Amino acid sequence: MIEENGTIRTLAVDIGGSGIKVIVLDAAGNPQTERSRVETPQPPKPDAVIDAIASLASGQGKFDRVSVGFPGVVRGGITETAVNLDPDWIGFNLAKALSEHLDKPVRVGNDADVQGLGAISGRGVELVITLGTGFGSALFLDGKLVPNLELGHHRFRKGETYEEQLGRAALEKFGEKKWNNRLEKALASLQHLFNYDYLYIGGGEAKKVAIGLPPNVKIVPNITGLLGGIALWKE
Repeated sequence: MIEENGTIRTLAVDIGGSGIKVIVLDAAGNPQTERSRVETPQPPKPDAVIDAIASLASGQGKFDRVSVGFPGVVRGGITETAVNLDPDWIGFNLAKALSEHLDKPVRVGNDADVQGLGAISGRGVELVITLGTGFGSALFLDGKLVPNLELGHHRFRKGETYEEQLGRAALEKFGEKKWNNRLEKALASLQHLFNYDYLYIGGGEAKKVAIGLPPNVKIVPNITGLLGGIALWKE
C-alpha cells in the first residue's frame, strides 16, 4: 500500500490516559493527514483501546505501518506496566494484537520515549518529561535512548512521587498556581539529578506551565508525541 511516489506512510498512534490520537506521517515524519482524537475508553482495557485505534485509523486513509506510543514500560511490543490504564495491559502483546487487527506491521514504544524522539537535537544529555494524566520521562545521550526510565514513580517530595505531585489529579485538586510551584521545584531537582544539557516539556498539560523557564528548558507541542513515531522505524 505504498503511494505511487514511493513514500511509506506510517500511522502514528499516541495512547494517553484521557485521549487516543492518530495521524499519518510520510517517510520523513511530516504529517499527511489531520490529527484525529477520541476519549480513551473507560475502562481502558486492551480490546476497547484497540477498537478505538481501529476506528480512528479508518478515517486516516492509506497507511503501510503503525507506530504506537504507550504510557508504560514496553519491551518487544509487550506492555509491562500501565499505571494510568488498566491491569489487563500488564504482559499484553500490543504490537501483535494491533498488527493482527489492522493487518499492518506495528512497533510500540513508551509514549515519553516517542515524544522525545520527536523533540531532541541528538546532542548531549537531553531529558524529556510529559505532563498529562501521569508524569512521563525519557533520557537521551547523544540521541541514544536510555530505555525504561520510569522517573514518574520515584519519590520527589513529601513522600510522594513526581506523578502524585504533578499528575492531572494533583493539578485538578490543588490548582495551577500550586502545581506550577511544584513543577519549578521538580525542574531544579531534575537539573541536579541529571545535569542535562536540555530539558523538553511535553504532554497535554504543558500548556498550563506558567513559570519562567531557563534557556535550556523548552516546551514542545503535544503533537510531538505523534511526530516522533516515525523514529520507531529507523534502524
